[in-house]
Amino acid sequence: MRTRPLEPRPASPQEARIARRVQRRWWVFSALGAIGVVLLLGVVITARAGRIGIDEEFMGELVEHRSPFWEVPALVFNTIGAGLIGVFVVPIGVAVILLLRRRRWAALYWIVACVASAGLVQAIKHLFGRARPTEILVVSDYGSFPSGHTANAATLAVVLGVILRRVWVWAAGVAYTVLMLLSRTYLGAHWLTDTIGGLLIGAGVAVVLWAPFAYRLLDEQERVRGRGWVWTRG
Repeated sequence: MRTRPLEPRPASPQEARIARRVQRRWWVFSALGAIGVVLLLGVVITARAGRIGIDEEFMGELVEHRSPFWEVPALVFNTIGAGLIGVFVVPIGVAVILLLRRRRWAALYWIVACVASAGLVQAIKHLFGRARPTEILVVSDYGSFPSGHTANAATLAVVLGVILRRVWVWAAGVAYTVLMLLSRTYLGAHWLTDTIGGLLIGAGVAVVLWAPFAYRLLDEQERVRGRGWVWTRG
């Protein structure tokens, strides 16, 4: 690592070591872990003809406590998590904001993660073809497992957490993902295990793709902050 003269100190050595570990090893464990668990869960669900005890119990509790008061926020999450807003407005809007803040690598990482997450969700949906709950209150596409809304939320949470590196961003991302998970099950659009699968895919894809972007994201952040340092691989 080298710095330009008379400029503030760059990122710490600990951050440098984290970036190296991410780039060299974490993507392997992420791919085998998160995505592998989702595929295994899909196999179990298919073997049991889609009937999982915890799914049915959780859905029963939600249906029993449904009310117009809770349907309103659930429908709001349904709108912002997919469709025109979730697929185009949010991804493009976030990318534009990052570009305006001179974060080109961050914008690229974000878009690639969104596309990869959505593509993997659709592939797994068609692979397992799980039926949606009969208690569904909204119109949804084919395949219940995994939840695309929850995958989108988890991707957003992890990517923005990685890019912005702020505790409050992580906290807000976790809260948003959990609320999205609950809204999908409340509306009967997904079983609980569908949303868990979506969460693992969204977070897993974001971390997997973090690996090739790790150095560039950290370098770009320091440049935008005016520290002007450059990574070397030696």
